[in-house]
Amino acid sequence: MASYPLIKLPSSKVDVKIIALDLDDTLLNHDLVITPYTVEMLQKAAQKGIYIVPCSGRAENGILPFVRQLNIAGTQFGRYIIAMNGAVIFDLHERKVIYNRTVEGDILLYAYNEAKKMGLACQTYDASTIYPSVDNEWTRLDADLCKLKICVRDDFEEFLAKGQIKLVIPGEPEKVSVLQEILKKNLGDKAVVFTSKPFFLEVMPANCGKGEAIMILAEKLGIDKNQTMGFGDSMNDESMIKMVHHSVAMCNGLPYIQDIASYVTRKDNEHDGIGDFIAEYVL
Repeated sequence: MASYPLIKLPSSKVDVKIIALDLDDTLLNHDLVITPYTVEMLQKAAQKGIYIVPCSGRAENGILPFVRQLNIAGTQFGRYIIAMNGAVIFDLHERKVIYNRTVEGDILLYAYNEAKKMGLACQTYDASTIYPSVDNEWTRLDADLCKLKICVRDDFEEFLAKGQIKLVIPGEPEKVSVLQEILKKNLGDKAVVFTSKPFFLEVMPANCGKGEAIMILAEKLGIDKNQTMGFGDSMNDESMIKMVHHSVAMCNGLPYIQDIASYVTRKDNEHDGIGDFIAEYVL
């Protein structure tokens, strides 16, 4: 196992009622599987009355395979998922969206036109489908990763003008980084702009993220903020790591995320980092 420089652990067991879990490079290993030990620990947590909430940038249908791996969706404590980096909360029992946000059309069109100047395409989503401006290698990579359908929109600009949950601008990390700075500067607080992966730039609704969604769900469930926990590794987890009371960064995560987290796991996502932490400090 790789050696990681920063480990931060609780001094004693922590009291939590909701645990939010990023997927890629956090709950999932490189084979996109939740390992059996971590599944067992999460099931035990659910049996103790702790809500287990997958919390991902993926669309709803892209999260469902991992819900099935956890095998707790039939219980009260496995019924919710947070999708689209916090723009959607979905109730699996009611089979309906109970919270959602969208980006205004003029903001999406501005980002789209700035991307076009740099030769970058854009795409948006619903629960089961990616809607790209053009079909390219990046769209297919995303579709393969998240197991979503692809539907190219010939009316892409009109489609954006209606408002969408989020916009993703995929491309070479060097271009994406430059565009990120342009959009952050010019959009300011009108939208949340970040990279979920070095090659995926995301434009989200203002004041919207995983952290905000977790707080909304916790309030709905009557859970105090002091009893919230979240695991993450990357920039799309920033609001979650900042807002939950017991924030846990993966030891394989970005240094910045580790720095702002309350704790850092002692094992990585390939070696039951979440399962190990929950067994030791929650159960």
